[in-house]
Amino acid sequence: MRERLTDALYGLGWGTVKKLPEPMATALGRNIADAAWKRRGQGVTRLEANLARVVPDAGPQRLAELSRAGMRSYMRYWMESFRLPVWSEDRIRSGFDPEGLHHLEEALASGRGVVAALPHMGNYDLAGAWVTTRLGVPFTTVAERLKPETLYDRFVAYREGLGMEVLPHAGGSAFGTLARRLRSGGLVCLVADRDLSASGIEVTFFGEAAKMPAGPAALALQTGAVLLPVTLWYDSSPVMRGRIHAPVEVPGEGTRGEKATAMTQAVADAFASGIAEHPQDWHMLQRLWLADLDRRPRPGHDKSSGTEKL
Repeated sequence: MRERLTDALYGLGWGTVKKLPEPMATALGRNIADAAWKRRGQGVTRLEANLARVVPDAGPQRLAELSRAGMRSYMRYWMESFRLPVWSEDRIRSGFDPEGLHHLEEALASGRGVVAALPHMGNYDLAGAWVTTRLGVPFTTVAERLKPETLYDRFVAYREGLGMEVLPHAGGSAFGTLARRLRSGGLVCLVADRDLSASGIEVTFFGEAAKMPAGPAALALQTGAVLLPVTLWYDSSPVMRGRIHAPVEVPGEGTRGEKATAMTQAVADAFASGIAEHPQDWHMLQRLWLADLDRRPRPGHDKSSGTEKL
C-alpha cells in the first residue's frame, strides 16, 4: 500500500506540476519545502547534521537557516524535474550556465571518453538535459532501483525522454556497458558522493571518513577516460550555475587500487570545495559519514533514508 501511494504521489506530481505556470510551481515548491522544514522530520534533522560537518562553526540558528534553504533547494529540484519534460529547447539551453565548460569540450574532443562525477547537488537532470540539448552530446548514466518498480520505471522513462541512456544500478552488467561507451569516446555521468554498494572507497570528506563509489575512478583507469568532477548550485535567478572542475590526474605510481583511491579522494576534494561554497544546495538527507553509519539502527528500524533523488 505504501509503495502504491508513493508511486501515485509522484505520478500526481509529474502529471500536475508540469501544467502549472512556472511562478506558481516555484511558489508551490517553496511552500512544500517550508512545511516539511517546520515539521522537523528525520530527513530535515539528518540534513542539519550533515551540514554541521560542512559548516562546523555554524550555531543552531545558522544551521536552521541552512536547512531551510536546503529544503527549498531540494524542492526546487523536484519542481524543475516535474516540469523539465515540457520545457522548450530554448528554456533548457538558457537554464544552466556552467563554469569551466572548456574542460568538458576538450575532454570530449580528445576521443578518450569522459566520466563526469557529480554529488547530490543542484539539479543534475537539468544539467544532463542541457548537455544533450545545448551541446548535442548523448550520455549514459545509472539509476538506483526504486520501490515500487513502477516508480523506477517512471524515473527511467523521464530521463530517457531527456535524451539519456539509463542503466539499472543493480547487477554486474552496468560497468561493462559504461566501459564500452567510454572506449567509443562517449560521455558517462555518475552521481558519486554516496556509496550504494559494498565496494566503496574510503575518503576523507570534511575531515572525517566516508565512503564514495569506486566506479568513476575505476572506469577512468580501465578505459583511459578523462575523469571530471562537477558541482552544481542555485542562485536567486532561474538559471542553475555549475562548475566543471579540472580533470583528475592519474597517479604515476602505485597499484591500480592505490590509484583509484587517490583519484576518488581528488573527486571528494572537488565535491567538498563546491559544497562548502554552496552548502544549501547539497541535498544529502541520508547518512553518509562512517561514524553515522556505525551508529545506524538495526535493519528495519532506520526510517531516515526515504526515497531520495537519484
